[in-house]
Amino acid sequence: MLETANLLFPTTFPPLSRGKMDSLQVNLGYLCNQSCNHCHVNAGPKRTELMDRHTVDQVLQFLRRQQISTLDLTGGAPEMNPEFEYLVAKATELGVKVLDRCNLTILEEPGYEGLADFLAEQGVEVIASMPCYLEENVNSQRGKGVFDASIKGLKRLNALGYGEPDSGLVLNLVYNPQGPNLPPPQETLEDDYKQKLKQGYGINFNQLYTITNMPISRFGSMLLSKGQFHDYMALLKSSFSEENLATVMCRTLLSIDWQGYVYDCDFNQMLKMPVSHNDRGPVHINDLIEADVQDWPIRIGEHCYGCTAGQGSSCGGALSE
Repeated sequence: MLETANLLFPTTFPPLSRGKMDSLQVNLGYLCNQSCNHCHVNAGPKRTELMDRHTVDQVLQFLRRQQISTLDLTGGAPEMNPEFEYLVAKATELGVKVLDRCNLTILEEPGYEGLADFLAEQGVEVIASMPCYLEENVNSQRGKGVFDASIKGLKRLNALGYGEPDSGLVLNLVYNPQGPNLPPPQETLEDDYKQKLKQGYGINFNQLYTITNMPISRFGSMLLSKGQFHDYMALLKSSFSEENLATVMCRTLLSIDWQGYVYDCDFNQMLKMPVSHNDRGPVHINDLIEADVQDWPIRIGEHCYGCTAGQGSSCGGALSE
């Protein structure tokens, strides 16, 4: 696979430092039942990296000591980690809001038939990948049959109350562009999604998040192979919006890899750029149980323009209207 890492430095991106942390994003491993073209972690069915119980317990200790309000679980398919349900149950006992970044198709996989019920019982907020409301587009990006399985997964969640008014069970969808372009306006696209999914399949959801594809890992390799990398970087940089700097996710979030090492964001994690403080080496979550990370510098590169282009992009969707 072609690598873009050496093309992202040095950078002209403005310096950033941390604000008050309120979210912990934990990558439970790279094992996944899918291999999507845009995946920035190169997840797939043959990956073996999975967080173990010892590290999960360190995550729980960090949540408790630091009084983190939100635990954001990602992968791979985070639900494929054998410790997933243990972590979710223990975190909810602490009063932590849990987000599950679900690819939907996992809900239809053998052995995971009770997963949707578990998520509903725990009150987990589901953030589900749904790159389009058209079958052809979804299958071209994520694989044959993925659209039908995703629709079945959404209907399963709706039947449990997810996305329904006054249920308290939140279901948000995620859109990624299929090629080297920025997402369309989030609010307009959300209206289209709600209309098409309701009319075509009777599906309801709460919000749509639009997320810009990062020029790294699998997507970055595709850009290089097609000779589109430099044009895409030019698009991101020309679309830079300074107002997005105040709300980029790395200001209030820490990202933890499957071994427990700490990064400023999920993208830096994939680029092997651990948090930087006093020129020390890689920092483990166990080193930060009592630490105050506010005002720590954030490591940056040219890929950071992906978070500030246009409406901006974060794990919670667009940063500005």
